[in-house]
Amino acid sequence: MSAVQIRPMTARHAPAVLTIYQAGIDEGNATFETRAPAWDQFSASRLAGHRYVAVSQDEVVGWIAASAVSDRCVYAGVVEHSVYVHPGARGQGAGRRLLDALIASTEAAGIWTIQSGIFPENAASAALHQAAGFRVVGIRERLGLHHGRWRDVVLIERRSPAI
Repeated sequence: MSAVQIRPMTARHAPAVLTIYQAGIDEGNATFETRAPAWDQFSASRLAGHRYVAVSQDEVVGWIAASAVSDRCVYAGVVEHSVYVHPGARGQGAGRRLLDALIASTEAAGIWTIQSGIFPENAASAALHQAAGFRVVGIRERLGLHHGRWRDVVLIERRSPAI
C-alpha cells in the first residue's frame, strides 16, 4: 500500500465508507449490525469533527468515527468510536493512523475518554487498540443475540493522560 493519508470524512466518501462498513459487518466479528445504514443516518449519528478516512492511491481504505455516548453534560467528554479497514488493506497501518487521528482530534476538543465494544473473537481489533493505549475495562457477557447466538462484548477505553 502506498502512503496512507488521513482526511476528514465527507459525504463524497459515503459510498466507500459504507462499502467498507458492510464488508466488516459481513465478516461477522465487528458489530451486532446486519446492514450498513443509509448515509444520512450514518452521518447524523457521528460527530462531524471526529470522523476520518484513510486514503491510499486516491481510494478510501478505512474509516473511523466517534459518536456521543449521552446528551447528559456529565458525559460531554466521553465518545464511542468505530474503526473499519478494508479487508485488502489490513495490517498495513491504516487502522493505527486512523486511531491516532481520532485521539488527536478528541484531545484537542477536551474529550477525555474514547470507548468501544469489540467481540472477543476480533483479535486484530484488540491488538490494534491495545497498541494505541486502550485498555480492557470489562466483559459484557451475553450482551446481545447475533445471528441466533449470544455474544459477549469486551468494553475498552482510552483515557486521555492530558485531560
